[in-house]
Amino acid sequence: MTKLRFTLRSILLFFLFIPLTASCQVNDKENSFYVASWNVENLFDTFDDPYINDSEFLPESSKEWTEDKFQNKLSNLAKVINYMNDGCGPDILGLVEIENLNVLKWLVYKFRDRDYVIVHRDSPDERGIDAALVYDRKIFGIVAIDTIRVEIPTGTPTRYILHATLRHLTSNSIIHYFVNHWPSRRGGEVKSEPNRIAAAKTLRRVIDKIQLDEKDPQIIIMGDFNDDPDNKSVEQVLGAKKFECNDQFSNNEILNLSYKKFSAGEGSYLYGAKWNMIDQMMISASLLQGNEIQYNCESYEVIKPEFIIIQEGDLKGAPLRTYAGSRYLGGYSDHFPVGARFIYSEK
Repeated sequence: MTKLRFTLRSILLFFLFIPLTASCQVNDKENSFYVASWNVENLFDTFDDPYINDSEFLPESSKEWTEDKFQNKLSNLAKVINYMNDGCGPDILGLVEIENLNVLKWLVYKFRDRDYVIVHRDSPDERGIDAALVYDRKIFGIVAIDTIRVEIPTGTPTRYILHATLRHLTSNSIIHYFVNHWPSRRGGEVKSEPNRIAAAKTLRRVIDKIQLDEKDPQIIIMGDFNDDPDNKSVEQVLGAKKFECNDQFSNNEILNLSYKKFSAGEGSYLYGAKWNMIDQMMISASLLQGNEIQYNCESYEVIKPEFIIIQEGDLKGAPLRTYAGSRYLGGYSDHFPVGARFIYSEK
């Protein structure tokens, strides 16, 4: 068993080919691609992994997590993902809170009209939840992949930051993607803040090195940060700024696509009666100013299809989740996805 687990941890890529069908004309999205990010809320399989604490999501647990419920969760997630990008699905999708490569394979199998590739690696998180990236290999090619270990003050093992470097095949541009799932606010926002500051410092160091080694690198940062755009970890430590599309910046600055909608009261996650924008997307300013690939200004959105939204009661407007405690609701996730469009010029 130890040898098997080591093998799984050593997997960097899993290529899964699905024949393209005619249900969505992806090529109609001329000279643009769509990037999305989603915390899919405890996407666990039903098998006991002795190396992680997955006891909450097993058939014999209080949640009675069965194969039928797992398959329903996959179908629900696929319905939302297919909704993105005007019904074509995203070209790049960051995913967090997934248990392993197996659940990703099951999820990707649902998309028979896209040629998706999975980028994944097991993290040291005690519950075994990971970050992953899915991309369409008709649009992108893999250049490199790395995992960034985050050491937090409590010493508790936490999720890797996934770093995937891809080449956009049409423009021949290199883009660095970072998929994040920063430490939670368990124990309270103030008490837990040093853990997220540690994650922000770790990511900032990696970005600084890339910007030192490369001229005007193109960077897209996404995921669940468990902090809002104006929190210290994001705005001050990582340095992700609020901006307007006609502003001028040095190419090495980080701009927060989520900040404007957050300031207007929108959010991706409802806690109590307050909306938080803890699911965010950020870019290097090089993607705003005249490169082969540019952010399509004002395209950032919180993705809220009507069928995912609770329509009445105290949680009206929130996404319908899979469980409320141990009570099965059969929903989607407790987070809304977020997404943005990027335009490119052909070489």
